[in-house]
Amino acid sequence: MLKVKGLKVAYSGIKAINDISIEVPDGKIVTLIGANGAGKSTTLRSIVGLVKPYEGEISYNDKMLIGKPTNKIIEEGIVLVPEGRRVFPDLTVLENLKIGAYMRKDNITPDLEWIYELFPRLKERSWQYAGTLSGGEQQMLAVGRALMSKPKLLMMDEPSVGLAPLVVKDIFDIIKKINKQGVTVLLIEQNANMALKIADYGYVLETGKIVMSGTGAELLKNEQIREAYLGKSKA
Repeated sequence: MLKVKGLKVAYSGIKAINDISIEVPDGKIVTLIGANGAGKSTTLRSIVGLVKPYEGEISYNDKMLIGKPTNKIIEEGIVLVPEGRRVFPDLTVLENLKIGAYMRKDNITPDLEWIYELFPRLKERSWQYAGTLSGGEQQMLAVGRALMSKPKLLMMDEPSVGLAPLVVKDIFDIIKKINKQGVTVLLIEQNANMALKIADYGYVLETGKIVMSGTGAELLKNEQIREAYLGKSKA
């Protein structure tokens, strides 16, 4: 579905991404893991046209994306849930969700009902201002808003940041449900353990380069990954 080949991005002459190549197959969950500053967010921002690479290719269903404006990329079915949720605090939950569907001209009611099934708390708080929600509820709203655009590829940037462990588990359960509904997922996550448990495939980024890749299960068992990202090693 998505192919990134030889991608290079620099900020003020400093390389943020250096020759990254990844593939995201249709219907799968793929994760990018790595420390802060590894280039994970820059990769996602490049895919949706928010950052312009100076070299490389990004194709989606064999269509080249580099050079396309972000709104046209969204129309292709690619949506990014940014880090930090970024809900509209002075709008209600329902108004935030409707904003996610602003490019659609069809009936949004079935999808709204689906979002409420995924996130019952959003239905309970549909008339509440988004700024009054808890961090976990705001993350649910950010994901729900993205889903209202009916994405084929959902990209998520650090969805678990700042959330309590029980809420994190809920978010990852929802990601699996979304994927089972046919939505492909590209996930950036510092919680490598949780990400690799649900991922079909993973890539490890360090200082703008991919240093390792494999299935989620393979990376979970890898000793280097365990020591560097999972906080434990074999006795």
